[in-house]
Order: sequence, then structure tokens, then C-alpha cells
Amino acid sequence: MGEFLTTSDSRKILHVDLDAFYAQIEMRDNPRLKKIPLIVGRDPQQSHGHGVVATANYLARQLGVHSAMSTVEAKRLAPQAVFLSPDFDKYRQNSRQIHAIFHDYTHKVETVALDEAYLDLTDHALSGATLAAKIRHDILKETKLTSSIGISYNKLLAKLGSEYNKPNGVTLIDHQDAQSFMDCLPIENFRGVGKQTLSKLLAMNIHNGLDLRQLSQDQLRADFGKMGEHLYWQARGVHFGQVDWQRQRQSIGKEETFDRPLRTRAEVSIEFQSLAKRVVDNMQAKKMVGRTLNIKMRADSYQTITRAITLSEPWQLDVSNLARRAQEIFDSSFENDFSIRLLGLTFSNLQSNLYVNLSLFDD
Repeated sequence: MGEFLTTSDSRKILHVDLDAFYAQIEMRDNPRLKKIPLIVGRDPQQSHGHGVVATANYLARQLGVHSAMSTVEAKRLAPQAVFLSPDFDKYRQNSRQIHAIFHDYTHKVETVALDEAYLDLTDHALSGATLAAKIRHDILKETKLTSSIGISYNKLLAKLGSEYNKPNGVTLIDHQDAQSFMDCLPIENFRGVGKQTLSKLLAMNIHNGLDLRQLSQDQLRADFGKMGEHLYWQARGVHFGQVDWQRQRQSIGKEETFDRPLRTRAEVSIEFQSLAKRVVDNMQAKKMVGRTLNIKMRADSYQTITRAITLSEPWQLDVSNLARRAQEIFDSSFENDFSIRLLGLTFSNLQSNLYVNLSLFDD
């Protein structure tokens, strides 16, 4: 049980993650925001209580605010916080600059989101630590933004490394340190351990990776199903995926055009439920998740409205929640008198449903 398994030991993988990306951009552009809790999301007083937190600066996070939280709850936790509506055009422009820096070092870049990517630098002559220092320097010089980087020989450990020393830090997890790192990692920091799984693990007196590693593969499968298999390998620092730099798919979604226009909110709600179910089925079949949910609405007058909600972590593939979020966007976009010809739901900022997204098996 004590043996440590590795795969592709010679790989040199970096996970680069910008620190509170949207909030950091806003603080860079308006330094006065650095000293106060900042929440990127529509102020609930102006959006009639609808909306979610896209991200928050670290002052707001210290008060309990986190991405995907409703802005109403965020306002309750941080009543003095400043709310700013997201400016995705600005964020995308900064993202393009950052990803151009990545490509200065390698073409093997797997984009996870606007602010996050895996780089396979196995063939580079410089050490991982030197490369991380140079990349962070280039990003800071070009954009005045800080980043955190994890360095290891697989994607799981690189991802955990970038999270370990945030903000503005670098963590190298090599073969000698990997098992001790995983053994000491609190169980709530394992990829995919959400509220229900955490509660169950704590009830079993599992508090860290070392505790988890005492359980056999068969027992974990019996207690947690597919999630148990992931936990077994994760406790040993093993991840079998490659940096998927050739991935082509950009989005997954469904649209529906109506011969008879929708004129009631009940009709719209039914259609959003149907679209959400079809999109979720498609995403699950392709083993993908996404961080951006795009809602498209076209009126009888051919006026088309599109809205996007981007989270720091992938959306859970929960049909009811997705339909509800879409309905909230619709309700804030259309008054009582409407005639709708088209509705659409699409996920973008896609990534593979691997260790980083195991929360989908929870709750």
C-alpha cells in the first residue's frame, strides 16, 4: 500500500493560473479598488436579485465570497463590497496577451479558461522552475498581472501545485515530494470532493490523503462508485491524461426555433428545461464541462439578445439549475409583452471532465 505509482515520469507540465483574474484586471485599471472587497458581478440591487459572482478579490474572499455564489448572498457577506459588472471584452483581450506568452515557450498549450492553461514543456532545455519564473515575469511585464504556477510530471499535481501557493506563487512537486504532498493534503482540497463526498469521507474519519490511501480500491469503488476510482489514484498522485493541446471543440450547445412564438414565461421555462436536458446529455456523453454558459434569445422582431455567465470553476451539469439561471437571464431581459422565436443554451470555455471537475459527481 505504501508504494508510489507514477506515469510518464519524464514529463514537465506547468499549470498556469492567473490570480483572481477578472478582479485583478479591474484593480490594475483602478488601483483604488485594491483596498476594498471587490466582487465581479452585477449588483443585486440593480439586477433585481438575479446574478452570480464571476470572481472576487482576496479581501472579499476572506469574508466568505466565492465564485458561483449568488450576488444576493455575496452582498450579505460583504455589505461594503463594490460590485462591478464583468467586462468580458477586456478580459478576453488580456487573455489573448497571456496565451501569446504561453506560445512563446511551446505550442503544446491546453487552454482551460481565459485565465488558466496547462503547458507541456517536456522538450524544453530549461528546468521547470526556471520556466515558471520566466513565464510569470513575462506575464507581469506584459499585463501587470500576477499568476500562480504549479510544476510537476502530470496535470493533477501541476494543478494542485498552482492552488497550493496562491496568490503569486510557484510550487514544484517532484517525484520525491509527491507522495508526502498528497498525504498531507486536506481531503477537502482533493479534486472533485464536494459537500456530500466530504461529509461522507469525514464520517469515515478520512481527513487527508494519507487517511484516504489506507482504503483499498475495492472499498472506494463500493462506497463512492466512479468517484472512488478517481480518489484511489488521486491519493497516489497518479493522473493518466496528457496535455490536450490539439483539442478542436470550442463549444457545445442546442438551439430551438419555434414556428409558434412563445408568449408566456411558463412556455419559456419548459423550453429552457428541454434545452438544458439536451445540452447536459451531450456534455456528459462527450465527457466535457464548461465554465461559460451562453444564453441566446431571439424575439419575433428578430432582435437577438445573448448573455454569458462565466464562473471560476466549471458549471455543474444540473439541468434544473441551468434552466433556472437561463430563466433568470430571460426575465431580466424581457418585459411581460414578448414573442420569442428562438432560445439557445451553449457551453464554452470547455475542458475535459477529469480530476479538476469531479464535483460533478457530487450533490
